[in-house]
Amino acid sequence: MLIRDLTARCLTVVGAPWFSAAGFAVIAVNAACLGLETYSGIEAAAGPYLRVIEHLCVAGFVLELLLRLGASLDRPSRFLRDGWNLFDIAILAAPLLPGVRENVTLLRLLRLARIVRAFRLFPSLRVILVGIRRSLPGLGSFLLITALVIYGYAMVGWMLFGAAEPERYGTVGQAMLSLFLLLSLDDITNILSAGREISAWAVPYYVSYMVAACYLLTNLLVGLVLTALQEAHEAERAATAGKKSGPPIPIDNTPHVQIARLREALDALEAQLLTGASAPSTPDIPASREAVH
Repeated sequence: MLIRDLTARCLTVVGAPWFSAAGFAVIAVNAACLGLETYSGIEAAAGPYLRVIEHLCVAGFVLELLLRLGASLDRPSRFLRDGWNLFDIAILAAPLLPGVRENVTLLRLLRLARIVRAFRLFPSLRVILVGIRRSLPGLGSFLLITALVIYGYAMVGWMLFGAAEPERYGTVGQAMLSLFLLLSLDDITNILSAGREISAWAVPYYVSYMVAACYLLTNLLVGLVLTALQEAHEAERAATAGKKSGPPIPIDNTPHVQIARLREALDALEAQLLTGASAPSTPDIPASREAVH
């Protein structure tokens, strides 16, 4: 009874609208302290105060994690199945490990990782993160296509401009790097003018590259990400609807239960047949009278 009462109270706190806002405020304060530490003057003047604020933020993170654990106290496995809870435990417990505690770089990275916790507090941020994760398989195919296109154009560029512009197209590696930087269309006018002085094929070369790589591939990437975001949004909406409707009612489909149901259906069908057979047949009197007449 005590566990149920404690779980209900923790659920009330975790489900309150101000809980996510308070958690995000703690994350924002922690991020601001991390940024202020990069200024040497502020660090020298208010370093101890920043440490105190950071310790308070860590205490707030621990309290939030304990409340979430209390909300799943009746079923602790539900708490451990949530990946965000495991992530919170990792970033809070990792600085206590002996190998990490002495490494300043790892400590700063772990402190910076606390900002990622903002994604779990708001559904819109979670949709973006899930959309990025869903786009990774398609992103691999996109990167392969991009690499093949850039490699093909790099080989052609090496043949056209390798002797005249060795700093850009001296090797296929330099050519690929130059074309990759050209995806942003930075300084494309000067590059096109310089290419026209070297070869008459510069105009169709650069124009076709801009159309194929800069426009088509960029639009393909945008469409890939938008599709993944739409799928993530639908999955988040389905998960929210599932939480509101509650857990599904379990159905017992064991063999003996199915046999019992089949027997009940056969008994009902046999009762209907017996009832129909025992009903008296009423003669059609009007029809018999018409036959006599």
